[in-house]
Amino acid sequence: MRIAAVVVAYDRRDLLVEALDALAAQTRRLDAVVVVDNASHDDSAVVAAEHPVGAEVLELPRNTGGAGGFAVGMAHAVEALDADLVWLMDDDTIPTPTALAELLAAREAYPGPVALLGSRVVWHDGRDHPMNTPRRRPGASAEQIARARESGALPVRSSSFVSMLVDARAVRHHGLPVADYFIWNDDFEYSARLLRRGTGLHVPASVVEHRTKKFGATDADPGERFYYEVRNKLWMLLRSPSLSPEERFLYLGASLRRWARTFRGSRNRDVLRSAGLRGARDGLLRGPRRNAAVLADMGPLTAEVDALDAGRSRRGPAA
Repeated sequence: MRIAAVVVAYDRRDLLVEALDALAAQTRRLDAVVVVDNASHDDSAVVAAEHPVGAEVLELPRNTGGAGGFAVGMAHAVEALDADLVWLMDDDTIPTPTALAELLAAREAYPGPVALLGSRVVWHDGRDHPMNTPRRRPGASAEQIARARESGALPVRSSSFVSMLVDARAVRHHGLPVADYFIWNDDFEYSARLLRRGTGLHVPASVVEHRTKKFGATDADPGERFYYEVRNKLWMLLRSPSLSPEERFLYLGASLRRWARTFRGSRNRDVLRSAGLRGARDGLLRGPRRNAAVLADMGPLTAEVDALDAGRSRRGPAA
């Protein structure tokens, strides 16, 4: 079993060093580490290349956001490095030493194929991080819940890129994250796409720290970034195969309630209103571009992305 970690980095070199330190300290040694540097203005790429973990650094010519970074990194891990499992995280994700081993133990114990597994995500003070706390899969049967519990896990419908272990067979079958999302909802769309008919597990024994500056959920005031929340959520609800018709209706209602809470709690509602209206316009009038178009200037990395999204992976799609 060949496992590659993919870390997307942007302008947080000190946190990146801590993340790489944590990867080097895993009790289950990684077979490869890929750092995707999103055209950082600091020396993130240099410190990653010089780190003892031996990371391969992919320096992108421009910032492609988390969505583009993970698409490039996953494609490279699967196509070029022949990874069987890809462990995804941002540069502010600090895994505890047994985080990977616990994910693998749950995967091994579960009686059936697992598309992805996610860790328990805590803030630096040990509290569960509200930004990355999953809920049990709606409609999960008693048998599904029991099987997951026997594996030390919980069945889920979606997961976060803050420690997501993905089976490469699922990547070949479903393709990559949508790079045009740039930020926000990219992990929701991607994990929900893999788990619409696949199995996803939340593993509480696998713990990582998400060292965000503030402790808060996704309905905190995002300012101009509210554009991406609205546009990407509409893209997901209207254009993605990740949700069933019933789920689209339920998630639309949940999104409208969350947006209302965000607006009520904002200190600058004019900014939020403008960003939200632009997001609604673009979410309704156009869809996301193909990954190969969004990432067209990445040289050989573009070819790896296109091969996976088009089902031309050199090892073929999942059986």
